[in-house]
Amino acid sequence: MQLQTTPVAKVPDLPPGLGDYRFLFFSELLKRPVCAGKIRDRIGRLADLVFALKEPYPEAVGIYLEHGWGKPTEFIPWDRVVKVEDDAVFVKPADGGAAYPPFTDQPGWILIDKHLMGRTILDMDGRRTEVVNDVHLLEAKGRLLLVHVDTSFNGIVRRWGLGGLGWIKDNFISWKYVQPLSVEDAVSTDKVSLSVTRRQLIELPSEDLADALEELSGEEQQALFSALDSEKAAETLAEAEPRAQRQLIANLRKERARNILSELSVAQLADLFSVLPHDDKTELMELLPGEAAQRIQAILSEREATARALMSSEFVAVPKEGKVGALLDSVRRSGRDPQSVSYIYVVGDDGHTLVGVIDLRELLLARDDAPIAEVMVSPVVSADEDDVRDDLVEIFAKYHYRMIPVVDRKDRILGVIYFNDIMKGLVTRAKD
Repeated sequence: MQLQTTPVAKVPDLPPGLGDYRFLFFSELLKRPVCAGKIRDRIGRLADLVFALKEPYPEAVGIYLEHGWGKPTEFIPWDRVVKVEDDAVFVKPADGGAAYPPFTDQPGWILIDKHLMGRTILDMDGRRTEVVNDVHLLEAKGRLLLVHVDTSFNGIVRRWGLGGLGWIKDNFISWKYVQPLSVEDAVSTDKVSLSVTRRQLIELPSEDLADALEELSGEEQQALFSALDSEKAAETLAEAEPRAQRQLIANLRKERARNILSELSVAQLADLFSVLPHDDKTELMELLPGEAAQRIQAILSEREATARALMSSEFVAVPKEGKVGALLDSVRRSGRDPQSVSYIYVVGDDGHTLVGVIDLRELLLARDDAPIAEVMVSPVVSADEDDVRDDLVEIFAKYHYRMIPVVDRKDRILGVIYFNDIMKGLVTRAKD
C-alpha cells in the first residue's frame, strides 16, 4: 500500500507528530494472512482487531487470531506488528517460537468485527438508522487508530474483494461523533448501538428508536426509554419486538405506564398484552378505563377478533352540507393527531350513515368555496363490524389505504381501523 497524501486536517485532533501515515479499511484486513517473520511463516488469518477505547480515537492493542476446530485463539500485541502489506500482516515470532497466548478480553477493549461491524448507528442527521459496513483506520509510526465508520455500500463491496471498483462515495462518520451510549455496555456485551446525542435519538422516527432500543440492554435501554415523552414512548413501544416490549414494561412506574398506555389504540394494547407475562398484563389492565379493558379482554380471548373490537374512535366525520374552506379551518383548529385526519368521512343527514370520504391531500387542493359533496368520493370502501383480521388484511392489501372505516349493517360509521394496527401483525403476532 502506498502512503496517502490526504491532509491530516480531515481527521481532527490527531496526536501531534504523526509524520507519514496511511488509511486502511478493516474489511480489507479481515482474513488477511498473518506471518511470523517471512511470508512462508504463516501462523493464521486476521479474525479481528482489538482496540482500546481512548480519547479522541481508539487505538489498536492487538490482533485476534481464531483457528477454529477447537484450537485455542491467539492474541498478538500490536507492538509485535512489524508491517502491514497488501498480501499479509507481518509480526515478530512469539518468544521461544511457541504460539502467542490465547485472547483474554480486558476492560476498555472493543473488537471491530464483533462489536462494530453490522451494528446499528444513528445517523448524524437524526432521521434514519444506518449500519456500520466498514471501519476506517489510520496507521502512523507503528500506531493504528480508529478514525471513521463507513455506512456506505462500499464497505460490503470491499468485503467481497471488489473494493477497487469504487461503486459509490464512501459515507464516513468521524468516531468523535460516534460514541457508545455506554462504554461499559459496549465492552461487556456483543451488542453495541451507537449514537450522536440523546437529543437526536429522541427526534428519530419511532421505528428507528425501536431498533436502537432492541440493541441495548439493562440500564441503558431504560435510560433511553425514560427520556421519551409519553406519546413518543408509546409509538416506540408499539414498534418494538416482543422481547424489548417485555423488558421496557417490566420497570415502568405505575403513573408512567398509565400515561404511555393512554396513547395506544385498543388494537395496539391488545397486541402488547398478548406478549406480556400474566402478572404484568393483570397489573397494566387495572390502569385502563373499564370499557377499554373489556374490549382488550374480548380480543385476547377470541380466536378471531372482529373489526368492531379492533377499531378506534379517532376519526373525523362531517355532514355533506358545507364548504371546503370551513372544513379545513375546523380541522386546523381541532388539534387532532395528524393520523386521524388522513381521511375525512362524510355522513348523511342523520349524522351517522357513511356517504363519502375525502382524502386530506385532495381537500388541501380543492377550492375553498367548493361544496364538500363535490369533492368527496362515493361509495366508500369500508369494513363490516363483523369482519375478522384476515378480512381486514385483504382490504388493506387491495386498496392500500391508511385507514378504513368500520360500518354496521345500515352503513353507519362506528370507527376506523388503522393500517399499522393490522398490517404490522399487531394483536395476533403472539398467536401465529
